[in-house]
Amino acid sequence: MTTYSGPVPDKRELTTKPRLSDKVFRAVVTSGGFTSLLILGLIALFLALRSAPVFNQFGFHFVTGFEWSPGDPESGAPAKFGIGAMLVGTLVVSFIGLLIALPISVGTALFINYYAPEWVRKPLTIMIDLMAAIPSVIYGLWGFFILMPHAVYWAKLLHKYLGFIPIFRMPSEIYERSPFIAGIVVGIMIIPIITAITREVFSQVPLDRVQAAYALGATKWTMIRAVVLPFGASGIAGGAMLGLGRAMGETVAIYLVLNLYFIPNFNVLFSSGGNVASLIVSKFGEAEDFELRALMASGLVLFVVTLIVNFLSDIIVKRTARKGR
Repeated sequence: MTTYSGPVPDKRELTTKPRLSDKVFRAVVTSGGFTSLLILGLIALFLALRSAPVFNQFGFHFVTGFEWSPGDPESGAPAKFGIGAMLVGTLVVSFIGLLIALPISVGTALFINYYAPEWVRKPLTIMIDLMAAIPSVIYGLWGFFILMPHAVYWAKLLHKYLGFIPIFRMPSEIYERSPFIAGIVVGIMIIPIITAITREVFSQVPLDRVQAAYALGATKWTMIRAVVLPFGASGIAGGAMLGLGRAMGETVAIYLVLNLYFIPNFNVLFSSGGNVASLIVSKFGEAEDFELRALMASGLVLFVVTLIVNFLSDIIVKRTARKGR
């Protein structure tokens, strides 16, 4: 055993002072976050200022009313604006789309992560990601020319066998351009969003839990039910709510496959409905000043509803999150 007799090195100084690179990164990230909040606030302020006269005149009736008329100055007919029917249509179409997209998205994410061979997994992932980049007008045209004839047949089957349920009753035999068809189109549009988020969450399942389930004799499906789905519940909820927010703001695709009608329609197979975004795009080109302000007010209401949905999604994700033990 030998002893070291050389010079003793200086003690290393431990410090929590961030390096220059950390300071630059923090500044960039912080400025980006505040810039996003600033832009969001400016958009809300612009819409609020432009729509203030409408809310001053109609009040809360603008949200609950079912009539949209710019009025006639020559005859003295007053303007009447209300988006209650469009809000109902927005919620109906969005929930139909979510009901269709959610099980398909979760199943696709499970297949990619746990069942698909390697040579299928990567091309399938790329294809799903590319679906999110397709413009909504393409989905709308496809829904109008290709999907609608088939969806009309499906709607007739639903009415024939499930017509005793109120939402599947038909005031008259008109099936084209219905909330059901619009919901299918919107559901296909939000599948990539929900699938991407769910797949990413499923890929982060702790490997030790998966191996422990297999060690106890679980089959793959049992392991998925006992380990993967409980762990990924927060991701599924978050992806679903983000997809719902995307569906509520859809414009062109719904405008092409759904009739705009200012009466609340809960009969999802009947050719009547609309949503707030399609109302704006259909009326914007011909609107006069006050009607334009009413459209701005519609945009503000949709803006607030979308923020509420995102806020609720954050609460749901936090409540369903599983803590590691």
